[in-house]
Amino acid sequence: MSALRQFLCVACLIAGSFALLAAAPQKPPVRSPASPPSGAPAPSAARILLLPRRVVSGERATLAVLGGNGRLTPGASVTFSNGDHLKTDATGRALFVAPLNPGVIYGSIEGRPGRVSTMILTPAEATSPTMEISSAPRVASLTDRFELFGKGFCGDADANQVTIADQGAFVLASSPVSLVVLPPMELDPGPAKLKVKCAKRGAPEFTVLFVGLELQADSSPLKRGEHRTLVVRVSGTMEKVSLEARNLAPDVAELVGGNPVRRFSNGEEENAAQFEVIGRKNGTFLISIRLVPALGKPPSQ
Repeated sequence: MSALRQFLCVACLIAGSFALLAAAPQKPPVRSPASPPSGAPAPSAARILLLPRRVVSGERATLAVLGGNGRLTPGASVTFSNGDHLKTDATGRALFVAPLNPGVIYGSIEGRPGRVSTMILTPAEATSPTMEISSAPRVASLTDRFELFGKGFCGDADANQVTIADQGAFVLASSPVSLVVLPPMELDPGPAKLKVKCAKRGAPEFTVLFVGLELQADSSPLKRGEHRTLVVRVSGTMEKVSLEARNLAPDVAELVGGNPVRRFSNGEEENAAQFEVIGRKNGTFLISIRLVPALGKPPSQ
C-alpha cells in the first residue's frame, strides 16, 4: 500500500463544526513514508476505527482510522484483543495479516473507549474462482463510506479498483471478503453504476442510488442546558431513509435518545429528519450523522 497517497477527508455530517467533508485522493509531493501529509490530524485526534467487518484467516487486510473531523489519521495506534498492535501509516491506514484462528476479534484505538469487531473466516469460506458481490447498499450517501461484501477482493486497499459512474472511488478498508468505499467527489445524486476489480478479477456491475445529505443547524457554541435541533435534509430521493447520529463529544452535549440515535426521514418532498442535543457545558459539540444503508444482493447478479 503506497505511503505517498494523499490523506482525504471522510464523509460524514459533523454537527458543531457543520462541515460536510470530502476530498478526492490525489498524489502528493514525495515525502518520507513516516511523514504525515500536510494538514493531517495528530494521532491524538483519532476517534473512529474502520475495520473490514469480515477478514480471512492468514490473509492481508487494511484498516483505517479517522479523526473527529472525519480526516484519515496517520500515526494512530490500534490494538487488537489478541494482543497485536500496529500504527496507521501516512495515509491514515494500516495493512495487517488476519490472525490464524477463526472467530471474532476486536480492535480499538489506543487510549479511546469502545471497540470494533471483525469476523475471521476460514480460507475455505472465502474461496471463489471469480469475484462475486454478495451484499451491497441499495441506497448510499454521496459523501460517506459504504460497505461491500463478497469474495475475490484484495486485502491491500490500493490494489482494488472501484469505479462509480466511471469515476474512481477510494477504498478505505479492505479484506478478501469486505470493502469500505468512499464515493468520488464529483458524483451527482441519483442512480449510478458501480464496478469492482482486483488484479484480473472483476464482478458484474450493478446500480446504487446515491443521495445527498445537508445539515441545517445553528453553528454557534452550545451553552449549558441549551436545547438545539439539528435538521438533516435528504436530496436525490423521496423515499424514507435511515440516519444515525453519534455523539463524539459527550462531555459537551447530550444527544437526546441515547448514543447512537437512529431516525427515519419523513420521505416527503422536503425529505428530512431531526435530532436534538442538550448542552452539558459550554463548548463546541460534535455529532456525526450518517446514512444507514440497507444491504442486500445487487439486483444485477
